[in-house]
Amino acid sequence: MFRSLRYILFPVLHITAPLLIAFAFIMLLPCIVSYIYDDGASRGFQTGAAVCLASGLLLKLLTRKDRRELMPRDGFLLATIIWVAIPLLASIPLYLGIPNITFTLAFFEAMSGVTTTCASVLSNLDSLPESINFWRCFLSWLGGMGILVLAVAILPALGVGGSQIFKAEFSGPMKEARLTPRIADTAKGLWSIYLALSIACATAFRLSGMDTFDSILHAFSTVSLGGFSSHDASYGYWNNVDIEIIGMFFMTFCGISFSLHFTAWRSRSLLAYFKSPECRAWLMTVVLMVVIVTAILYARNVYDDPLTALRYASFNTISIISTSGFATADFSLWPAAAPMILFATACFATCGGSTGGGMKMMRAIILVKQLSRQLTLTLYPRAIEPVKVGNVVVGRAVIFSAMALMVLWLMVSIVVTLLLMVTGLDITSALSATIGCITNLGPGLGVVGPYANFSVLSELQLWLCIFLMLLGRLELVTVFVLFTRSFWRF
Repeated sequence: MFRSLRYILFPVLHITAPLLIAFAFIMLLPCIVSYIYDDGASRGFQTGAAVCLASGLLLKLLTRKDRRELMPRDGFLLATIIWVAIPLLASIPLYLGIPNITFTLAFFEAMSGVTTTCASVLSNLDSLPESINFWRCFLSWLGGMGILVLAVAILPALGVGGSQIFKAEFSGPMKEARLTPRIADTAKGLWSIYLALSIACATAFRLSGMDTFDSILHAFSTVSLGGFSSHDASYGYWNNVDIEIIGMFFMTFCGISFSLHFTAWRSRSLLAYFKSPECRAWLMTVVLMVVIVTAILYARNVYDDPLTALRYASFNTISIISTSGFATADFSLWPAAAPMILFATACFATCGGSTGGGMKMMRAIILVKQLSRQLTLTLYPRAIEPVKVGNVVVGRAVIFSAMALMVLWLMVSIVVTLLLMVTGLDITSALSATIGCITNLGPGLGVVGPYANFSVLSELQLWLCIFLMLLGRLELVTVFVLFTRSFWRF
């Protein structure tokens, strides 16, 4: 038993060790910010870095003889371990740097940041130490493209292949397609585009009126679709149309697959975007939802001026369906139809391979086409009608995978919603909190609305939401496969 467990677990822990060591050095960035602003929070980052470094060195020492070629299941195990360990270690500076915060609240905030969920338990963000706000937004930036996708770019130098790791973490149904012959070059290309977009976003924010610090922080959480802000009022703090337009552009652009960005950049052509059925569906969904919500708000006299209705509908619609979680208005007070439509759309709107959450648009397209195919086969049993997305025939394995994920997604959502209701939440708060966490959207309705936070939940409810955030970021199967008996067979 122990020999089998060691063979499966220790090689994965051996790869985990250098990642923890690297994360220890990453913690020095907010420590530098703390020294610059003299905000008194540096001790938490120093302690966190020391614990992280010690953990990495200890794992490296214990597993130095346990190296082997990675198998597919190793990618699932490594992804889950890293996405639990990193928020756990990242919570140390929050626990030590924020007065009167419990471990559960600190871990919730760190998990929310890393998974780009934006379900905060903190208030009075404007008075938090600058380094704490930097850390929260930086965590969402690290988690946006993926910690392990970044690691894949550097792991080959350590003699470790990254194909299985990449597939376990990268979102969307089409994980087998390679953009370059070497998976490490693909990871480098994706992160290069991600970094370039972050710099462009920060520059645009700075030129439009944000100070340098806020422009960097909001570029982190906008490009990652993470939704964290250094102000309680989020984008509403500036009440600046130019800033909101920049935010909408980058939220929309980052809802598109970064693989598609990579293809367009490499071909030096925008045609790749127009040729992609998923990209077209995403952009049409954005336009359609903005029109619908604007009409609802203006027809119900929420805003008297149609341009004002368009302004608030546009920003908050794009923020919700891209699973960013920013807000310029308390959309929980809008007519119920508007937020419910947007929350339903957020479950599938963003593209696979983007920094957004949810089940992804490509899976929705595949499932709709499979439904159409099944209706045709019901009428004409001998018909030959493959499921095609664009000019590509979708294989049965991809179709069944999309169907399985949808069923699992719905089952988990229903069960957790019922558990939240049993433990005291009303149905609106429970359902929206579940959707907000499993789609990595963040704020919900009711007691967890955009101008409230999740600190009102009990510890049990918080841990349920933490689990949902992890499941949503790793697309459920990566985590649930660890609970099967066959996974642990030697």
